[in-house]
Amino acid sequence: MQLWFTEPHTDTVQLSIKVDRQLHSEVTDFQRIDVFESFDFGRFLTLDGYMMLTERDEFIYHEMITHVPMAVHPQVRRVLVIGAGDGGVLRELSRYPEIDRIDLVEIDERVVEVCKEYLPQTAVGFEDPRVHFYFEDGLKFVRAPEEVYDLIIVDSTDPFGPGEGLFTKEFYGNCFKALKADGIMVNQHESPFYPEDARAMQRAHKRIVESFDHARVYQVHIPTYPSGHWLFGFASKKYHPVKDLDADRWNARSLACRYYNTNLHKGSFYLPNYVQTLLEAVEE
Repeated sequence: MQLWFTEPHTDTVQLSIKVDRQLHSEVTDFQRIDVFESFDFGRFLTLDGYMMLTERDEFIYHEMITHVPMAVHPQVRRVLVIGAGDGGVLRELSRYPEIDRIDLVEIDERVVEVCKEYLPQTAVGFEDPRVHFYFEDGLKFVRAPEEVYDLIIVDSTDPFGPGEGLFTKEFYGNCFKALKADGIMVNQHESPFYPEDARAMQRAHKRIVESFDHARVYQVHIPTYPSGHWLFGFASKKYHPVKDLDADRWNARSLACRYYNTNLHKGSFYLPNYVQTLLEAVEE
């Protein structure tokens, strides 16, 4: 008998990964959580049947959503992380000693507990004393703070189910309010490749552009995400993601990364023409 995990990417395209065994399955108040052991991608986490991360390629996502803003902002002291219950963002942030406090807002506490048990290479940083947990809706949490954070990282699921509210104009406007005068917000920005994903990406970008003075998009290759071509959004009240990159300062840290480097940082903001056209259509 062969066991395969299959995720639909469109009505006519799907990703299938051969699975050795299923390690965990449960239904919480918010979603279904599953963990599988695969042959080529190691252990992987799915929520409501959609791939969140695999041991094989999660470093790409977590390094690029974290180190890009950290290499631009000269003095990050306080960070808000929304989502990220797998711990990968915390793992990367914990490498920066100058950070004083990290507030993690995750709607489903069971995601954190499951990842601690089954994905220990990713679920790193939860024990860092600088991390403060808030198990609640990120959309509601971000309504209260004003000019508190230097950096907000929105590591959300796709724009449906528990993650739907994290793609609204209200949410991005509240993130703007919660940031200090030179604050940065980075968010996962969906894929530009398949039409339905591209429309979701455009909606998110339009709402961010309406709130932030500087809004740029950068790209990354993640094999297990739809099409493999994925985008992140960089939004700031002050900083440009390339012009304000301090490569010498970041490189002096000598952080060992498997994907991110400062040359790639600059190059990731140079987008294919079809992606640029999609973005320009909603920037006008």
